[in-house]
Amino acid sequence: MKVLKFGGTSVGSAARMKEVAKLICDGNQKIVVLSAMSGTTNSLVEISDYFYKGNTSGALERINVLQQKYFDVCEELYASVDHKNEANVVIKTHFDFLRSFSKSVFTLFEEKAILAEGELLSTTLFQLYLSEIGENSALLPALEYMRIDKNAEPDTAFIAVELAKQLELQPDKMIYITQGFICRNFYGEIDNLQRGGSDYSASLVGAAINASEIQIWTDIDGMHNNDPRYVEGTKPVPVLHFEEAAELAYFGAKILHPTCILPAKLANIPVRLLNTMEPTAAGTLITTKGKNGKIEAVAAKDGITAIKIKSGRMLLAHGFLRKVFEIFESYQTPIDMITTSEVGVSVSIDNAKRLDEIVNDLKKFGTVTVDKNLVIICVVGDMPYENVGFQAKVVNALKDIPVRMISYGGSNYNISFLINADDKIPALKALSAALFN
Repeated sequence: MKVLKFGGTSVGSAARMKEVAKLICDGNQKIVVLSAMSGTTNSLVEISDYFYKGNTSGALERINVLQQKYFDVCEELYASVDHKNEANVVIKTHFDFLRSFSKSVFTLFEEKAILAEGELLSTTLFQLYLSEIGENSALLPALEYMRIDKNAEPDTAFIAVELAKQLELQPDKMIYITQGFICRNFYGEIDNLQRGGSDYSASLVGAAINASEIQIWTDIDGMHNNDPRYVEGTKPVPVLHFEEAAELAYFGAKILHPTCILPAKLANIPVRLLNTMEPTAAGTLITTKGKNGKIEAVAAKDGITAIKIKSGRMLLAHGFLRKVFEIFESYQTPIDMITTSEVGVSVSIDNAKRLDEIVNDLKKFGTVTVDKNLVIICVVGDMPYENVGFQAKVVNALKDIPVRMISYGGSNYNISFLINADDKIPALKALSAALFN
């Protein structure tokens, strides 16, 4: 059985839902993971913000606007009056639930319940459409099997057992529709897998059922060898190793959420990236077999801050790096890149929310310098040190670009450069010209 995930753009309108239905109704049994309709989660975040601020009228106004959008979709999606009426009842029920939060204290728990409504709506309405066109399909409620533990990590054993139970309740169905993103936490409360979590849901579901393949359907034909927004003539990469795809996803390739890779990799399930707008395009296949000795792609990660800690006490001082890392850990701020010398260490972070506190604590160990408005350029491919010449080729491509940091050796699949944001586009273009043309 395959697992297919469709993002918000793919189900963003009645017309798009109908196209997705054509893609999945091919006579093969499958599980289909859906995101909320595009724009819905952002609207729900806005509604929650109004409730947080005590602006009930603002929240209710936004709820009314969003509800009308769904009524309009319903009018276009269904052909029969009965199905339109049934869909309208579903929509009204969900939006009355949203309105009910105006009568209670609003906390993080209520916000997560609100955010779950997007996926609950899209899957219910889509399943109703499949029923109208006569498909043998059913809903799999994600809140019955998708759970995270006390550390907010997926409880894979629970997911596998409970998902199997849900499938056993309806064993004769050809298409199972389920929600991405949403789950329950260890205490049974509605929670989520964070933004982009529908990719994660699909990978977790695929691993739980030992799927033959996980397909991630978006609005682009696979993972490209550079950013098509800035570089002309980019091409989708036909095949990537799991490690290569993970590096690209983490360092800027928006088509795939970084967390999606691990469950599929551990279960050795291939992941295929496909385009709902061009369903016949080959896309990108992610598997354990990449192409040996080849640079595959370039990606860029924006919003990076570099922190340099310089200290004469670092020389031959064991425990120095541990103390530095403990500061970042205490403020729950992950590090992207790191370089060291005998007298200092430089790191980069993409979350500067706690920057002032971090810098204040680091000053206990040395002189601290902060550079903002930086970008990480990541070059990905099969590049073990034995493959002589790759490093020189990449570095030479950036000979006219000022480089703040270079990271190489932590992975056989990645060379990363930290540069000024103003140099991002010239760097991407220079790398494409040197590596792919």
